[in-house]
Amino acid sequence: MATLMEPFIDILTNDGRNIVGTLRGFDQLVNIILEESHERVYSSDGVERLHLGLCIIRGDNVAVVGLLDLDLDKRIDFSTLKGEPLKPVVH
Repeated sequence: MATLMEPFIDILTNDGRNIVGTLRGFDQLVNIILEESHERVYSSDGVERLHLGLCIIRGDNVAVVGLLDLDLDKRIDFSTLKGEPLKPVVH
């Protein structure tokens, strides 16, 4: 993950949240610090964007970390997307 420092990333959490932001730091337990972050809440009414700002995500709640192509992400019209909310991960 050291090669991902300061990019725009997307995190899926074990409790079903989708959080997007700029990676500012992480540790050996995969605790992650995001800056300028927001949560994308998917529903049948569309995608709602909730501003979070500076955000710390506990490593034991991280399911997936992915690098986002910021140019591609800006071209997506999230107001037209609809879908079921993400469900929590079941172990």
